[in-house]
This record gives sequence, structure tokens and C-alpha cells, in this order.
Amino acid sequence: MSKPTRLAGALAVVSGGSSGIGAALARVLAKRGCRVVLLARNAERLASVVDELRSGGGQAEFLVVDLAEPRAVAAVAGKILADYGLPDLLINNAGSGRWLSIEETTAEEAAQMMALPYLAAFNLTRELVPGMRRRGSGHIVNVTSVASRLAWPGMVAYAAARAAVEGFTNALRADLYGSGVAVTLASFGTVETPYWQNNPGSRERLPQPAAKIRVLPSEEVAEAIADAIERRRRSVVLPRIFRFLFWLDALWPSRTEAMMCK
Repeated sequence: MSKPTRLAGALAVVSGGSSGIGAALARVLAKRGCRVVLLARNAERLASVVDELRSGGGQAEFLVVDLAEPRAVAAVAGKILADYGLPDLLINNAGSGRWLSIEETTAEEAAQMMALPYLAAFNLTRELVPGMRRRGSGHIVNVTSVASRLAWPGMVAYAAARAAVEGFTNALRADLYGSGVAVTLASFGTVETPYWQNNPGSRERLPQPAAKIRVLPSEEVAEAIADAIERRRRSVVLPRIFRFLFWLDALWPSRTEAMMCK
């Protein structure tokens, strides 16, 4: 059994850190003793989160970056290494996208949804993982949606991008097998974040079974991710009922499909 990860004193890089899950996770990690570097596009929101963490005694910095741009990702990774050192933890949380049917989704929107979260996670990890491998330690967490495994109508590009994150995570874990670098996939159902205000009409597209499952506070999600890092878990899924639905889908996919399409 692998040893627990010590968070106190660890350097944690969190993408999508200006709000929602990323900001909540930054609070939890700072409280557990991590030095936190937050990445996102909105400087004002990032500064607000960092000020809050510092006022509570935490160590926090932020860097403004458009993670959908590969050159910008390479540049910000270089700045992280130069200014703060090699991260112990990398949490790929940045994401975007609307719930739309294939007819409603433009080619440009589909590309944007693949850029965030999948390509952002791929490119940022690609820049930072060589140092982790050489050092023989580190932990990478990729945050995705249960939609990566349980799709429903009206979310074609969104589900595809989240499934790409899951495939990337599994392949990355194989690449890093025996290296000392842990990889965790964090999959969540409906989380109360600014996503819903920024994407009106999305909540109404939830299928009946998913709409009846409790909404997760971002703080609960953040605590679950931090616990998964400390215990070096391969995956975390919340709410737990989705573990049952994944199992059901593996055994009876047609039945699960009919249920999710109601």
C-alpha cells in the first residue's frame, strides 16, 4: 500500500482557481498547509481568492493565463518552475462548455469545449510532469464530470470533452506507472458553482434521475479531492450513487441509456 501524501508544505498548482471547485479547493489546501498557486483568466477574481487565503494565514499566489492557448500554458509553466519551483500537486480543474445538442453546437464551440478541460489538462501536465518523474514524486488530479461515463441528451460536445479527460487520466497513469507520481480522476455530479449562472438553461437539461440526486456544495467536493490526494486514491466519485450507476451501465448499458434519456 502506498504511503499517504503529506499536504503540509506542499506546492499545489490549481487551474480554474478563480471560482467554484478551484477556489474551494484552494481554501482547503491552504488550510491544510499547502502553498497554493492559482491559474485562471480573470485577474480580479484570482486576486480576491488569494487575498482571502492570505488573510486567513495561507500562502497563495496567482498567475493569469488562458489555458486554452498552448503557448500561454508553456509560458505559465515556465514561470511556475522559475518563481515557485516544481509543484508537488497539480490539479487540472479548469473547464468550460455548454450543454447543447449536436445541432445546436457549432464547430468552434466543440473545439473550445475540447480545449477546456481536456487540452488544458494535457498541455499543463505535459509541461510539469517531466520534473515530477525525475524527482520520483508528485500527484496529479484531473477533475471531470460523471457525464464522461453517463451521457444524456443535449450535451454531445460537453460529454465528449469530459470523456477525453477520463481517457487521458487512465493513459497518464499507465505512462507514470512505477514513477512515484500518483494520478487521480475526480468525477462529480451536479456541483453548486457559478457554472449554472453562466450557462442558463443547463440545469433544466438534467435527466430526471440525475435531477433527483442531491447537488454537491463546492466545499464538499474540495474536501473530497484533498482527502483523495492525502490517501493517494486512484479515483473519487460523488455523489456515491454514481458508482452504482457506472456499474449498472457496464452490465446493462441499454437499460441505463433508457433511464438517462428520460
